[in-house]
Amino acid sequence: MKQVRISFFYGILGAVLITVMIVQAGNMTAEVGKKAPEFTLTDSEGTSHSLSDFKGKYVVLEWTNFQCPFVRKHYDTGNMQKLQERYTGKEVVWLTVNSSARGKQGFFEGDSLQRQLREEKIASTAYLLDTDGRVGREYGAKTTPHMYVISPDGTLIYAGAIDDKPSTRQSHIAVADNYVEKALNNAMSGNPVPVKATAPYGCSVKY
Repeated sequence: MKQVRISFFYGILGAVLITVMIVQAGNMTAEVGKKAPEFTLTDSEGTSHSLSDFKGKYVVLEWTNFQCPFVRKHYDTGNMQKLQERYTGKEVVWLTVNSSARGKQGFFEGDSLQRQLREEKIASTAYLLDTDGRVGREYGAKTTPHMYVISPDGTLIYAGAIDDKPSTRQSHIAVADNYVEKALNNAMSGNPVPVKATAPYGCSVKY
């Protein structure tokens, strides 16, 4: 009887440990220097995109919320669109991701989303909808904007702020040190990325 109880105890313990491991695996977030988590999201046109679709290319992930003043700083000046256009012209895949939950600030769908994208003159490869916040949480996206750069082999080589000026002042863009630009330029030239991670700034992601 004692042996049965011991076996039962270890069986329960094993089940608990397996459950903990599953939960921990589900809570893993992106980490610079390691493989970027795979994901699949649908874009504003209803087309599905997976990170693995872009193997062999640099990928930029840009978390956004068009109603956030920190995002507005970069879109109203055309700074974000210029970056999108410049690097997609160099065959970089630029994915703009929105993780705002339905009914929260920054959430758009249908005709209102299409109208918003036209008004913003967005030039990224695709605008991806992460309404349940799964991908945002997996990547640890905290702010809008929150930027990530992924190398052609799928390694995350930069994560954090777009630049070193955590303000909403448009005049700061001209004097800012743009971390995303620097990461891409160095990596694409075969040089080490000088700054691999920074603290992001902006509005909180509206999960």
